[in-house]
Amino acid sequence: MGRCYLLFGILVLAGFLPSSSLTTTRRFQFIVEWKNVTRLCHTKALLTVNGEYPGPNIAVQEGDSVEIKVTNSVARNTTIHWHGIRQLRTGWADGPAYVTQCPIRGGQSYTYKFSVINQRGTLLWHAHLSWQRASVHGAFIIYPRMPYPFSPPLFEAQIPIIFGEWWNADIDAVENEMMMYGGGPNSSDAYTINGLPGPLYPCSNKDTFIQTVEHGKTYLLRLINAALNDELFFAVANHTLTVVEIDAVYTKPFITTAVMIAPGQTTNVLLNTNHQYSSHAPTFAMAARPYLTSVFPFDNSTTIGFFKYKHNTTMSTKKTTTATTITMPHNLPRMEDTAFATQFADKLRSLASAQYPCNVPKMVDKRVIIAISLNLQDCTANQTCKGYNGKRFYASMNNQSFIRPPMSLLEGYYRNLTTGPYSTGFPEKPPRTFDYTGVDPLTENMNAEFGTKLLAVPYGTKLEIVFQDTSFLNVENHPIHVHGHNFFIVGRGFGNFDSAKHLGQYNLVDPPERNTVAVPIGGWAVIRFKADNPGVWFIHCHLEEHTSWGLATGLIVYNGPDPSQWLLPPPQDLPEC
Repeated sequence: MGRCYLLFGILVLAGFLPSSSLTTTRRFQFIVEWKNVTRLCHTKALLTVNGEYPGPNIAVQEGDSVEIKVTNSVARNTTIHWHGIRQLRTGWADGPAYVTQCPIRGGQSYTYKFSVINQRGTLLWHAHLSWQRASVHGAFIIYPRMPYPFSPPLFEAQIPIIFGEWWNADIDAVENEMMMYGGGPNSSDAYTINGLPGPLYPCSNKDTFIQTVEHGKTYLLRLINAALNDELFFAVANHTLTVVEIDAVYTKPFITTAVMIAPGQTTNVLLNTNHQYSSHAPTFAMAARPYLTSVFPFDNSTTIGFFKYKHNTTMSTKKTTTATTITMPHNLPRMEDTAFATQFADKLRSLASAQYPCNVPKMVDKRVIIAISLNLQDCTANQTCKGYNGKRFYASMNNQSFIRPPMSLLEGYYRNLTTGPYSTGFPEKPPRTFDYTGVDPLTENMNAEFGTKLLAVPYGTKLEIVFQDTSFLNVENHPIHVHGHNFFIVGRGFGNFDSAKHLGQYNLVDPPERNTVAVPIGGWAVIRFKADNPGVWFIHCHLEEHTSWGLATGLIVYNGPDPSQWLLPPPQDLPEC
């Protein structure tokens, strides 16, 4: 993006729009449609928004009202989720199918209406039905009212970098086969940077993301992980990155050689183009590869793009780079580098300044301990099961495997249906205490109960949730996303959570604030937040295979005493089931 000398353009380039008079209602049109897309020698009909893969970027200003009309032009249901937008009192616009809305049917439209209140930075939007997120996703950028609270506050350009996965097979068929036979899903065929796999994959030299940069400048990279089933490491050869924001919340800046980013998470970093280069070697590879914590099939590959230093006006920026000329970033962590992932997470801290305070609850009203489990279920008669030992894979929270109901949970709650699509009474601790991370993964198992039990709390509850990984089948890093609320990660560790031991180790000064937490492999993470957003909110693993298996629950936040603390009525065009 070149320099712009109009006032509005300069402010956008700088990354902020300080005038409150610019606050407005911003309207967008989304059309869900099929588009033929070719990658890795394969052409397939891909589900897209406005024919784009990835989908269009949405850019708004902090404080704006937003209206996005989504028209479904295909013969299958869909929804869109605005990941990380708090949706204060507007749960009807959150988007997860059968949780806050019924899907948008083919030939129908729904307008999502919400305000962006006290949020600024990088988020994402994506489909929230089945595995449609594989191709239906994009960046959601919120320009702040005030200059960035770090140096430099001005950038040569702001560059969204969206990580994704590409399947040669039809993504619905991949999910359907997994659910039909209870086995692990087929892995993707490539990772992508802004929809492009890069030259390490077949037929992909021309499908490589290349960003031209100038020497001695600063660029803001907006990193977004939209991949379905993989946490990713990211690095730029011969360059360091300065982390300044996570999940649209400012952090204390720190320099790192690489980034670990889980599905659903975003990370803003500063890239200083200060490395020496020659006219014969003006490019530097950027690369992403999986952080491997799963025993299930995974894509053992790396996606590559390039930053190309602009050294004269005659050199083409479209020059194809072949795999034989690539120098992989030496600072890209190994796939099993849990030590780096842990060190990176430990460095994240809220800014905790007077202007951007860290409002972490010092005391809590309720503590909930949730054991995250992968489970096995016996095959029933006339079934073919391809999971371990001839069984089916499932997943659960506190031994409850979530089943999406045939109608919207939020509508059932709002209408106070006596025979609603859910029940309260989600267990607030595991059904029994055991060595969560030390059981034999091949002989022990908790047979999950299937249903739709939700956790319910009064408005304003100061809530602490402990997410405890288990070693059933395999210990694994789980990115858990909480809809409708940001939270503070006050503690993390390996092994079993012990309140007597670990409460004193909490960070209640400047813990990182996020909407998606990567629960450590074979460990635990503790989050705290004030449940001050009335409605029904999905809590789930952002690895789609785990959500499909039932690793999810819901949180009901009841209306508060004041009408300003009540869920708003449903919009007239809310889709029906």
